[in-house]
Amino acid sequence: MDIYLPIAELSANLLLLLGLGGAVGFLSGVFGVGGGFLITPLLIFIGIPPAVAVGTAAPQVLASSVSGVLAHLRRGTVDVKMGLVLTAGGFLGSAAGVLLFRWLAAIGQVETVISLGFVLLLAIVGGLMLVESSRALWAQRRPVPRPPQRARRHLLIHRLPLKIRFTESRLYISAFVPLAAGALVGVMAAVLGVGGAFVMIPAMIYLIGMPTRVVVGTSLLQVACVTALTTFLHAHNNRTVDIVLALLLIVGGVVGAQLGARASSALRGEQLRVLFALLTLAVCTRLAWDLVAEPADLYSLAS
Repeated sequence: MDIYLPIAELSANLLLLLGLGGAVGFLSGVFGVGGGFLITPLLIFIGIPPAVAVGTAAPQVLASSVSGVLAHLRRGTVDVKMGLVLTAGGFLGSAAGVLLFRWLAAIGQVETVISLGFVLLLAIVGGLMLVESSRALWAQRRPVPRPPQRARRHLLIHRLPLKIRFTESRLYISAFVPLAAGALVGVMAAVLGVGGAFVMIPAMIYLIGMPTRVVVGTSLLQVACVTALTTFLHAHNNRTVDIVLALLLIVGGVVGAQLGARASSALRGEQLRVLFALLTLAVCTRLAWDLVAEPADLYSLAS
């Protein structure tokens, strides 16, 4: 059963799209990620134009992020002030990213940049996660004493001006640090269609110094706000958000996320991270192969 996608200007199998959304939602429920950096390359694999895949991935990430941040707000694990500062940076980065995306589309390089960006991004994330999780599994088999924790060093970023007190995070730091981190994620959301939580969360912990208790909820607040703006800008400026495709992915993703959350209880954290790293590297390998392999049709009239 095929359904016509008006913005992508092609017909696709309805069950395939629902299944794709369900699969990414399942992975989101299992691994605790938004899935934006997986849904975009998977849409490209089934023939969706890369520009439309990026624009349509944003509302899918938005839906999953809003659901998550509401749950964290009920638990009181969101630093709203920090989230607003991160969002301000994200808005700036998102606006710049949409302009960059439009310029790349105008010169005919958007597909190449998206593919190369995802290959690099997935290789780094998958490789680092595989190394870290493999070490954790090995340490469980051969436990070694933990080295003594070092005192926190006073980095240059902590001496920057415009300091703000973030009560929930128990921090007194320059607003330039979260603004810069938010701007980076905003650019990634606009150009690659990813939420950027897998970049934001390590930055919040190791760069900003936030306590782990409020990191995930605050990150989801920033991601939800930035992807909402990104969705609007892509729809208004670039006309690359296919609402029919987005709704199908969201419906499938909601069901898949519930099943994934139940399945995650059967595996340990280290095992989940190893499986997620292998999946990420598999998607990266496929994208890299598509970049170097000879296409079936050497000439195309597609715009």
